[in-house]
Amino acid sequence: MHFRRYERERDREAVRRIWREVGWLPAAPGKEGREEACDLMFGSGISWVAELDGQPECAVGTAMGGVRHLQDDLPLTVLTSVATSRIARKQGLPRRLMAQALADNAEAGALVAALGMFEQGYYNRVGFGTGSYEHEVAFDPASLKVKASPRVPRRMTADDWQAAHAARLTRAGGHGRSCLASPGMTRANMLLSANGFGLGYHDVAEGGFSHYLWCETEHVERGPYTVCWMAYQRGDQFLELMALLKSLGDQVHLVKMGEPPSIQMQDLLDKPFTRQETTERSEFEASIRAYAWWQMRILDLAGCLAGTHLPWGEVRFNLSLTDPVERYVEGESRWRGCGGDYVVTLGPESSAVAGSDPSLPTLTTTVNAFTRLWLGVLPAGSLAVTDELSAPPDLLRKVDEVLRLPTPRPDWGF
Repeated sequence: MHFRRYERERDREAVRRIWREVGWLPAAPGKEGREEACDLMFGSGISWVAELDGQPECAVGTAMGGVRHLQDDLPLTVLTSVATSRIARKQGLPRRLMAQALADNAEAGALVAALGMFEQGYYNRVGFGTGSYEHEVAFDPASLKVKASPRVPRRMTADDWQAAHAARLTRAGGHGRSCLASPGMTRANMLLSANGFGLGYHDVAEGGFSHYLWCETEHVERGPYTVCWMAYQRGDQFLELMALLKSLGDQVHLVKMGEPPSIQMQDLLDKPFTRQETTERSEFEASIRAYAWWQMRILDLAGCLAGTHLPWGEVRFNLSLTDPVERYVEGESRWRGCGGDYVVTLGPESSAVAGSDPSLPTLTTTVNAFTRLWLGVLPAGSLAVTDELSAPPDLLRKVDEVLRLPTPRPDWGF
């Protein structure tokens, strides 16, 4: 059993084989678009493979980017793919390989890591904490209450990946907004979309897209269509995209999309409860569902808090932090997680300094729960009930007074 960095020419076919065995690629070769997407995802960051008998049988892909904490953008790494072949199951390979990839990315400067989870609990073993709820809205586009008339849009294909990526990087967003740096990741997402297509507008210089939708569908004629993502900078651009969706309502009977940050889609739907009841259990069921699908973890506590600026007061305390990833990091990596004892200051200038101060109260927690607290997923008082976090009541109250954060919204499908 040997862990090492991914090498494109050496490992490309083996990683494709792993993807086929887990069902992410067709069983037979020849789907060049999806195979290219696999290659792009593993070539966009510091990725790792685990070998058994000289062959890669587990692979972890990563991509670098950034995540916004209030007004500060912090270096982020995203685990874009974690896959294990049929012959390497139940060997503990994914957790150990993820730990190596996290260590490598932390040493390269990432302060935070993120991923999309297949189930809650598995990635907690390497320090990830569950993010906030996201809303998936399914609606008849003809029911949109949008008065604006859309202009004739431009078509977008996977060949427009660079312009599409540029617009994603400049899209509107607030606390928690995440981006991946490599344009190859946007092209990969486009290539993985079933019958993918885009519609948008060029209201910027040099022919780039100012705002657009990227969609996929298994049923081109009547839907449902899924808006995989959208990019816009202003409210009027968002409304034009909604009007564009409404214009498809003569033929398409259902659109599914994630609710954009700072938007309550129910405001734009005509008789949402009536439509939900009359379409229940049908192929075109209207609904609004909530689920938490993303997770994050702090990689560098001092670095994250140095980029944390909270204008609502200040609180100081001892932090006793445990990090479950440390049991899985092997080899000569300097990074072994961020467990330990710290004196933490949260306020306009936040910090974490190794050590303890006997005059201060102590908050005891895991990196999983502290990441959720730091991001604003849940307040300290709630995490003390449902997660591994404990502190005196007065300290819980003071922390919650200072950490008054908006709901974090990455707005990027990891």
